[in-house]
Amino acid sequence: MKKLVIIPTYNEKENIANIISTVFSLDQDFDILIVDDSSPDGTSEIVKNLQNFYPQRLFLNIRKVKDGLGQAYIHGFKWALNQNYGYIFEMDADFSHNPKDLNKLYEACQNADMAIGSRYSKGVNVVNWPMGRVLLSYFASRYVRAILGIPIHDTTAGFVCFKRKVLEEIGLDNIKLKGYGFQIEMKFRAFRKGFKIVEVPIVFTNRELGESKMNGGIIHEAVFGVLNLKWKSLLGKL
Repeated sequence: MKKLVIIPTYNEKENIANIISTVFSLDQDFDILIVDDSSPDGTSEIVKNLQNFYPQRLFLNIRKVKDGLGQAYIHGFKWALNQNYGYIFEMDADFSHNPKDLNKLYEACQNADMAIGSRYSKGVNVVNWPMGRVLLSYFASRYVRAILGIPIHDTTAGFVCFKRKVLEEIGLDNIKLKGYGFQIEMKFRAFRKGFKIVEVPIVFTNRELGESKMNGGIIHEAVFGVLNLKWKSLLGKL
C-alpha cells in the first residue's frame, strides 16, 4: 500500500530541501506532500524546483488561507485519501522529528491502526529544548490523560502514522482544534472509535534553523479545547 508523508510548512526555506532529500534517501518508498500556507519566504518555490527531480513522489499543495496547523493537515489527509494512500504520516519540516524514525512508525503500524512517535513513553526524550518548554509539554500530556482518560503518554505529539481507515472514520470535517489541540483531538477521536494506538519511543530534537510557530494562543486553545472535548464526549456530541 502506498505511503505518504505530509509536511505542513510556513516559512521553512532553511529546512525544506534537506528534509525532502532525507526522506527520499530512506529504504522505504515514501511519497511526500508539502502543504504550504503561502509562505512569503519562498518555501513553495524551492519545492517546485525539487519536483523536477522527484516528479512522481513529491507533491505540493499551496493554501491561500493560513488558518492553523490542524486545517493544513486535514487538507493533506483528504488529498491522501483521494489519492488512495494506505498509510499517511504527519511530520514537521524542521528536523525535530528524525526522518529515519518514519520506518519505525511504519513497522509499528503493521500491527496497529495508529502509531505515535512518542517523546514520553519511556522517560523524557527531548534534546535542546528549554526546560520550561519541556515541562510545559510533559505536563500538558499529563493533563490531557487525566481529563480525557486516554492511555497515551505523548498526547500532543505531531509525528504519527495512520492507517487510512482511521482518517476515513474519525470525522475529519468535525475536527475544530488547530495547534496542539488538533493533535489531541485526533488521538481522542481515534481512541473513542476503538482503534488500536501504539507509541514508538523517539528522540525529539529542537529545531536548529527557522522559527518556532508556538504562541500563547495555541496553548490557550489546547487547555480549554480539552475541556470542550470532554464535555462533548459526555453529551454524546463528539
